[in-house]
Amino acid sequence: MRTFDTLEELDACVGQQVASSDWVTITQTQVNGFAEATGDHQWIHVDVERAKAGPFGAPIAHGFLTLSLLPVFFESAMAIRQSSMGVNYGLNRVRFTAPVPVGSRLRAHLTLQAIEPIDHGGRQMTWAVSVEREGSEKPVCLAESLVRRYP
Repeated sequence: MRTFDTLEELDACVGQQVASSDWVTITQTQVNGFAEATGDHQWIHVDVERAKAGPFGAPIAHGFLTLSLLPVFFESAMAIRQSSMGVNYGLNRVRFTAPVPVGSRLRAHLTLQAIEPIDHGGRQMTWAVSVEREGSEKPVCLAESLVRRYP
């Protein structure tokens, strides 16, 4: 985990890969829970036996489940001691570039693309996020994430 004392310390990191997250294992329980929460019960996600005979050879995580892990990835990758809160401000671009079979281990690599001051002493940051699946050369998700942090 990379630790910063202040938001201002991040200003010098623009254009750099700042941190990588811990590994997260995708379970069938998570996939089933995500299906329940979103109403997306497509068989490639929740029907284990049918998915084994399907195009991916196993059930796969929803792309949006992978995307929903961004806060987990950020939390395990870095800390800002003098920041009381952060909010997701949005996404500029998201691509799901490869499937995530259940049982996969994922981690994210975070590159700071831009940072700018905002109201109340905060910073708006644009992060390039590349989600890696262990053992695969191709990322499973690429996203440009906008995050606002406040002191």
